[in-house]
Amino acid sequence: MKTLIKLEILRSLRNRKFLFFSVIYPSALYLIIAGGADDAKLPGMRVDMALYYMVAMAAFGAMTAVLIGNSEKIAKEREQGWVRQLRLTALPGRGYVTAKIAAVSTVSLPSILLVLVVAAAVKDVRLEVWQWTAIALCTWAGSFVFAALGVAIGYLASGDAVRPITMIIYFGLAMLGGLWMPLTVLPAWVGDIATWLPTHAYAALGRAVEEGDAPHLQDAGILAGYLVLFTAAAALLYRRDSHKV
Repeated sequence: MKTLIKLEILRSLRNRKFLFFSVIYPSALYLIIAGGADDAKLPGMRVDMALYYMVAMAAFGAMTAVLIGNSEKIAKEREQGWVRQLRLTALPGRGYVTAKIAAVSTVSLPSILLVLVVAAAVKDVRLEVWQWTAIALCTWAGSFVFAALGVAIGYLASGDAVRPITMIIYFGLAMLGGLWMPLTVLPAWVGDIATWLPTHAYAALGRAVEEGDAPHLQDAGILAGYLVLFTAAAALLYRRDSHKV
């Protein structure tokens, strides 16, 4: 399994388009949104735009890497017969799923760190060392949830359908989860829905830290629940796909 993880990481690093959208794009988007904004507090929040979108874009970038990276790769590998070849080896099904999640989650780390570096260098964001560390670790750990979702989508959809399905889920979760704009400026019913979405809980981990608090147990619990759900769905869909061979 370690060999497969290394192979997956190398394949991702050689994909220039993937690296741009997963590593550079979130930082560029952060500069576009928060680069020229003042430091006024956002309505109903304890942070300004530079802090809010630092966490939001770090989460958005990590989600881009693990969700899109996994779903499209797996769908293509199924069509090309690569997954079938792996089933002929001694690698168990759980090993393949675990390798996919671990590989893309490793590649997502540079995206997170680059957003934090840009926020500190360009927007002069200043936090304690423990806050920087906690935000990076929480954002990285939370990305495993969406990596598992990407695996599930990759086994659910065909090569032609995987991109539109992934994009609908990707943009829907990002928008309703508050990654693009604060939920305080949206209708109350949107906030009620967002409270139970993985993206809202995901960004809330880092946002609690930048406000000087510990991550809330409710947000961690919601993410843990989604991780179990998505991992179970990925395993179920993997087994179902293996019966077709």
